[in-house]
Amino acid sequence: MIVNIAGYRFVDLPDRDEMREPMLEACMGLGLKGTVLLSPNGINFTLAGTKESTDSFKQYLESDERLEGIEVKVSYTDYQPFRRMLVKRKREIISLGMDEIRPADFTGPHVSPSELKRMMDAKEDIVVMDARNDYETRIGKFQGAVELGIPSFRDLPVAIESLPDEYRSKTIVMYCTGGIRCEKASAVMLNSGFSDVRQLDGGILAYLEEFGGTHWDGDCFVFDQRVALDHNLRESEIEMCFRCREPLSLGEQESEHYVIGEKCPYCATI
Repeated sequence: MIVNIAGYRFVDLPDRDEMREPMLEACMGLGLKGTVLLSPNGINFTLAGTKESTDSFKQYLESDERLEGIEVKVSYTDYQPFRRMLVKRKREIISLGMDEIRPADFTGPHVSPSELKRMMDAKEDIVVMDARNDYETRIGKFQGAVELGIPSFRDLPVAIESLPDEYRSKTIVMYCTGGIRCEKASAVMLNSGFSDVRQLDGGILAYLEEFGGTHWDGDCFVFDQRVALDHNLRESEIEMCFRCREPLSLGEQESEHYVIGEKCPYCATI
């Protein structure tokens, strides 16, 4: 059984460049595979290996007081979903292109999975908003969620400007896969005049871990070979087109336009 771990933290890391080689050596020595992103404003990682190796990596993080206590999401596979081990230096750990947005200093308040479930159970007057890309929302989302229809996270600032004016005074609860995008997205919305913007703590993965498919339809896209997880956090039957990288449902996989390794309904006419 392979343990998959993911986590992030927005924190000032002025020594990012000096951190890279020791971290890569530590990961390689533990037999881990996956990706660690290091930027001057934080760390983001998705790794897989044995329980012993992932536990040791978490202990390695604890040796740096700036990285102590990072919330780590865990899932399991019976194979290694990553091909190699990378530690990359990046300008941002989640690319938005707005230097003024610094979640370490300012972000929207967090809502726990249980609090969001309570709100949805009670049918409170809230706007549940999906901060992910359009190809992710297509395969799964919270019931009744507002989609931004963006092909890339960098398109979010423009997309929120076209939201109905009535949303500016409503309670908005944003969500994404693991929470990292909402740290920035909630700040962008608050800076744009939306009065009450909150974010789902731990994202979809934390919610599904606690409540399964309650108020959720479909699967959750993930950025590794698994492609998507079902509401039990198990690998689903979603496949990815080798050519255009679009996720494909079972119905789309049965299309006459889908040829494994060559084309799918989204790129067949390209």
